[in-house]
Amino acid sequence: MTSENGWLVYLVPVLALYFAGLWKLFEKAGRKGWEALVPFYNVYIMIKLTGRPSWWLILFFIPVINVIAGIALMLDFAKSFGKFGFWEHAGTIIFPFVMFPLWGFDKDTRYLGLSATEEFRKANPYKKGAGREWADAIVFAVVAATLIRSFLLEAYTIPTGSMEKSLLIGDFLFVSKVNYGGRVPMTPVAFPFAHHTMPLTGTKAYWDGVQLKYRRLPGLEEIERGDVVVFNYPEGDTVVLETQAEASYYQLVRQMGRDAVRSNPNFTIVERPVDKRENYIKRCVAIAGDTVKIVNAQVFVNGKAAENPVEGQKMHYVKSNGTDFNPQTLQDMNISFSQVSADEYHFNMTAAQAADIRKWANVKEVIPLIKLEGDYDPSVFPQNPNFKWNQDNFGPLIIPKKGWTVKLDSMTIPVYKRAIQVYEGNTVEEKGGQLIINGKASASYTFRMDYFWMMGDNRDNSLDSRFWGFVPQDHIVGKALFIWMSLDENGSFLSKVRWNRLFKGIH
Repeated sequence: MTSENGWLVYLVPVLALYFAGLWKLFEKAGRKGWEALVPFYNVYIMIKLTGRPSWWLILFFIPVINVIAGIALMLDFAKSFGKFGFWEHAGTIIFPFVMFPLWGFDKDTRYLGLSATEEFRKANPYKKGAGREWADAIVFAVVAATLIRSFLLEAYTIPTGSMEKSLLIGDFLFVSKVNYGGRVPMTPVAFPFAHHTMPLTGTKAYWDGVQLKYRRLPGLEEIERGDVVVFNYPEGDTVVLETQAEASYYQLVRQMGRDAVRSNPNFTIVERPVDKRENYIKRCVAIAGDTVKIVNAQVFVNGKAAENPVEGQKMHYVKSNGTDFNPQTLQDMNISFSQVSADEYHFNMTAAQAADIRKWANVKEVIPLIKLEGDYDPSVFPQNPNFKWNQDNFGPLIIPKKGWTVKLDSMTIPVYKRAIQVYEGNTVEEKGGQLIINGKASASYTFRMDYFWMMGDNRDNSLDSRFWGFVPQDHIVGKALFIWMSLDENGSFLSKVRWNRLFKGIH
């Protein structure tokens, strides 16, 4: 099985076991087994079987609350079958695909009905009040959810169009922490379910007074070229809160100068630890040790043309015969466009769409818009005029690998200085074209981490490694597995859900 659908090796048997167990448990409770297979309806049935009020279903559509409600419902469901032990509850939350079939096919496990909690209380001399039971359930849910998010699986929402059309704004993904190995939290004191900012107050959701060294549990696989990866934004160590959606701190520094940014009274500047930096999602184009080069928008890795994403997009120049295009047709094709003259347009589209549009009767010309070689773009990494690179013509560049030694000179220092100083935690000073690393003049440096080169599939609308460089190993969050829900912000009612994208794998 290829790496593109390798996630199926893990997902399919897990889902099969989970739903098989839920089917049998539903039957033991007097319900139809097939009800366990219907999304959302199976949650409603579980609510009824556990005695929770029907309005609980609403809780599953509220972010953060849905996690707590889901774990509480799973615990109640286990109790309704006489499972009251701590380890039984832990197994219910962490390994339901093991516990549910185990209990479903166990002839001695039976449904106790809505009075399960009362039967448990009668069998135990110590009786908890309703408030204490709720408190215990919430604490257990928070701890379990934190462990799941840290080491197993985390939900992620696509906020921008940098991966379109492979991933769309409004796609809800599951990101596996298991594939590459769960990263031990480096900032352990944090508010549950919040990343770096409290949702209501806008204040910090963590305390960086305690910082742990980077450690990662063993994973199922290594990062491969073509994987869609979630990672912490490498330039997110310093953030201007007022401009972070439009421009990074380092972009502002390059435009205005460091002193001007630091002294601006309208800017609130914060620094964030690695695991609290913004989450990004891109495709891994090159791994540690690779040499990456871009020639006329085609990526080359180690001298060979890389496979282009099937749904990857590029801006194209389109010339018509003077006849206007039907906006609804372009909207249905999910093609964004702008008109630059009476008969000239810019279409952002896939190679397949470009081939189709060339066949239209009113189209005279379709040409990809590619920046010329040597057309220097100062926003492109490493932001140095010695490198006449742009987003379509770039490199060659070697991706650092653990144990690789780079000679430090005028051509390598601009490229690798930030990795040596910021990502690898060295004290670095540049004097007379030479690096002073940890107080010693250094003619070379040996890297202690692997690095990766990440790019968005929407190549002309993606802030990626072409602009901020390498992604260090300790910034890796997990591997994107599949889309479990997709909502179109322009849709209404049932059309708001993109039904064809539900449970779609990510390639």
